[in-house]
Amino acid sequence: MNEEQLVGRARSGDIEAFEALVSEYDGRIYNMAYRMLGNPEDARDVTQDAFLKAYSSIGGFRGDASFSTWLYRIAKNVCLDVLRRRSRRTVFSLDDPMETEEGELDRQLAGELPDPEDALLDSEVRDAVKDAILRLPPHHRSIIVLRDIEDLSYEEIAEILEIGLGTVKSRLYRARSALSANLASLELFHHRGVGPGERREGQ
Repeated sequence: MNEEQLVGRARSGDIEAFEALVSEYDGRIYNMAYRMLGNPEDARDVTQDAFLKAYSSIGGFRGDASFSTWLYRIAKNVCLDVLRRRSRRTVFSLDDPMETEEGELDRQLAGELPDPEDALLDSEVRDAVKDAILRLPPHHRSIIVLRDIEDLSYEEIAEILEIGLGTVKSRLYRARSALSANLASLELFHHRGVGPGERREGQ
């Protein structure tokens, strides 16, 4: 069955049809969530939650947008919910000890960057780009992920984010500029002779 047929059967309560749709899209939804949140556990939770929400509401899916656009919109909203909850978490001092069943322990934080002698340059670049994306505000982060990582069209992004096509283009320009500014001072790009704001021709 093609996707339209699977969606039609899923709307009628066919669980196997919906599971086929999950198999088709779970990797893409997870990838988007991971890029938005930067945490594999949160990304898995968001992916599961997005599909649960999709299953519970697919009966009302009218086909005004494509199924993939509708699903990305659900996942995007779940990601934003997670980011809002994160922003409300209590901030603690890194100097304060943690309370455990065995008493107080000093906080130990993993280094943000790998040892340059042990990490390949390509890994450093990937980590730098990932961290730079996560430092963007959510509205810039989402549009970078959808366009530059998921490779969705401007029209699809407009439907997912529920904004106009002109807003997509202007917001994407500002998001790429902010990302480029985040990366501009990193010498590892200069070593490669790569400008962090460069794009492939025609994009």
